[in-house]
Amino acid sequence: MTSWWKKVLTSFLSAAVLFFLLGTLFVLQYIHLPVHTPGRNIHIHISPGQSLSQITASLKQKEVISRPRLFALLAQFLSVSTNIQAGEFELDTGWSRLEILHALANGQQILHSISVPEGLSWWQTARRLDQTALTTFDKVQAAVHDKKLLAVFNIPADTAEGYLFPETYHLPRPVDQQAEPIIRFMLHEFYTKAEKILWPQGLPAPEEIHDLVILASLVEKETGEADERRTVAGVFANRLQRGMRLQCDPTVIYGLGPDFDGNLTKAHLRDVDNPYNTYIHPGLPPGPICSPGLASLLAALNPEKHNFLYFVSKGDGSHHFSRTLSEHNRAVRRYQLR
Repeated sequence: MTSWWKKVLTSFLSAAVLFFLLGTLFVLQYIHLPVHTPGRNIHIHISPGQSLSQITASLKQKEVISRPRLFALLAQFLSVSTNIQAGEFELDTGWSRLEILHALANGQQILHSISVPEGLSWWQTARRLDQTALTTFDKVQAAVHDKKLLAVFNIPADTAEGYLFPETYHLPRPVDQQAEPIIRFMLHEFYTKAEKILWPQGLPAPEEIHDLVILASLVEKETGEADERRTVAGVFANRLQRGMRLQCDPTVIYGLGPDFDGNLTKAHLRDVDNPYNTYIHPGLPPGPICSPGLASLLAALNPEKHNFLYFVSKGDGSHHFSRTLSEHNRAVRRYQLR
C-alpha cells in the first residue's frame, strides 16, 4: 500500500473516530442534560391509546424535552416506549431525559386528595366529588347505582349508600372523569375496615352487614358526640327489640331526597308515602341514610346495654336520655320548648 493511501486511510479512520466520539458525546449530553437549568414543574396528561409520537410532541410543546424524534428513539432503545403509563404526571424541565422516561414508565402519577367526612348521603358525596373536577355528579350517581358494581361487593341494595367509606383518599385523576374507579376505591376501603376491625373472624352475610350499616347511619346522623354513640345505638336496639317505631327525624329527611329545604314539618312526619318515615313505618328504614364512620359502625355492632328508650337534644350537641315517656316529655319541655 502506497504512503498516499495510508495517509487517506489514516485520515478517514481519524475522522470516523472523531465523528463517533462527537456523536457519543452528543447522545450522552442529550440523555443526561436537562432542557432548562434551573427547571420548572410541568403537568402533563397522557390519555389511553396515545402514540409515542403524540406523547413526545406534547412533551416538546411543554418544553419538557427537545428533539422529540431522538427522545422517541431513546425510549425505544431502552425498551420503555410500550411501558409509558396513561395518567397525569408532574415532570420537571430540569430533569434529564432518563429521569423523565423513568417517571413516565413507572407510573409516578399525580395523586389528588379527596376528603369525604362522615355522615354524607351519596348525593352529598357526589356534590363534593363534582367540586374536585375529577368526576361529575351524574357519573357518581350512575356509579353508586351500578348493579354490576354492587354485585361485585355483595351489596344487597339498589345503591351503594352507606358504603362510601368516609376517609381522605389520594387518587390519580380518572380517565374521562369516570367515577367508577373512585367509588370502587371507597367501597374497597369499607370492606377492608370491615374485615380488619368489625369482623376479623370473617364477614357475616351481606344482609347482616347491611342491617348494621343502616343502624350505624342512624347513629351517625343523630349524634356527633363520641361518648354518646353506643348509648344512641342502645336506644335504637331497645326500641327495635320492643317493636317500637324508631321515630328518627334524619330518616324522614333522607326520604325527602336531595331537594329537602331544611324545614321538617308535622306533615312530613305523617307522610305514609315516605318509606324512610320511621314515625309511620316500623323497624329499620329500607336502607342507610348516609355513610357512617368507623366509630358509628362499632357502636352499632356493640350497642350499650341500658334501659333508655328516648333521647332529646340539649341544644349543645349532646342529648338527654330517658327511660319513660313521661321523663322524656319533661326533657323535651326543658330543652326544646323552653
